[in-house]
Amino acid sequence: MENATLVLEDGSVLSGEAFGARADVVFELVFNTSMSGYQEIITDPSYRGQGVLFTLPHIGNVGINLQDDESACPQVSAVLVRSLSPLVSNWRAALPLPEWLAQHEVPGISGLDTRWLTRKLRDGGTLKAALSTRGTPPQQLLQMAREWPGLDGRDMVAEVTCAHPYEWQADAGSAWVAAQNPGNTDSPLVVAYDFGLKRNILRHLAAGGARVQVVPANTSAAQALAYHPQGIFLSNGPGDPAGLPMIVETVKELMNSGVPLFGICLGHQLIGRALGADTYRLKFGHHGGNHPVQYLPSGRVLITAQNHNYAVQAGGLDPAEVEVTYCSLNDGSLEGLRLKNRPVMSVQFHPEAAPGPHDAHDIFSTFFTLLEMEASHA
Repeated sequence: MENATLVLEDGSVLSGEAFGARADVVFELVFNTSMSGYQEIITDPSYRGQGVLFTLPHIGNVGINLQDDESACPQVSAVLVRSLSPLVSNWRAALPLPEWLAQHEVPGISGLDTRWLTRKLRDGGTLKAALSTRGTPPQQLLQMAREWPGLDGRDMVAEVTCAHPYEWQADAGSAWVAAQNPGNTDSPLVVAYDFGLKRNILRHLAAGGARVQVVPANTSAAQALAYHPQGIFLSNGPGDPAGLPMIVETVKELMNSGVPLFGICLGHQLIGRALGADTYRLKFGHHGGNHPVQYLPSGRVLITAQNHNYAVQAGGLDPAEVEVTYCSLNDGSLEGLRLKNRPVMSVQFHPEAAPGPHDAHDIFSTFFTLLEMEASHA
């Protein structure tokens, strides 16, 4: 293998072996603690602009298959691992991870001390980084990392949203989702805003019996409501919600429409900002499949999948209007809310988690119950 060089904005230089594409890239470095599902992670649009450091030491042994992508292509800027498997052994595999990344021009580096790097990010916070798999000198990479503007305040959604509206058609699906109902004219229609929408969310909505109309991120409230939906969904997505002021205004209008509204991850943050709360950057973000959250009304604890670097400031919400429903048991951050007088709910974590954990799948049922309640009042 050829050499690869990783340089952090604080001047740290790490060497390893290159795989995937031959390229120079600059990104925000984050670590993910999931024990499986690297294909779903790499294709999650919420990682746009970020390089993912896997804490699981052995990556690549199950290869890449044709079913588990969460979007049309890899979305991460780079893949960073301790040990890259030289062999692929899985009956679903269609090609090896390095070949797949090379096809999509995503570079990777192996041979890193991922435990040291993870501790560094946990202690000091998220860092900008530059990676070269084609021999660029460290000093030049350091300059690239330090001059890169980063993600704060940027509109990253524009890079990942769909170009045109489309109706979701049930696919072969995932092993983790019940058989999808293709829906008919009597099925509830949900308009799903694509801010970086994961396919497994669409599968869960379809499995619940909905027809799903996906719309681009810049769709106005009037355009969305013109579909006469029974529900509106706000998806996950990359970057800083503070960089999306126009979408926040759209969310305000949707919240006042009376149509049930459900947001996940970035969608949750946009609802928070529409309610007047600020969002803030977490020290090193929540990325992985082992995050405990508590459902405050009952005390039940769920293990959840998460992927976000920003969170809603709970102190900015009006308790007369907003009920906080979930909180993180790791750092106390706000993980879910619902409105007391309007059909609006949201969660910061990912209930559609693919491949898991599955503790939060029933949150989709809660949304469908909200649709039924509002339909009965109509």
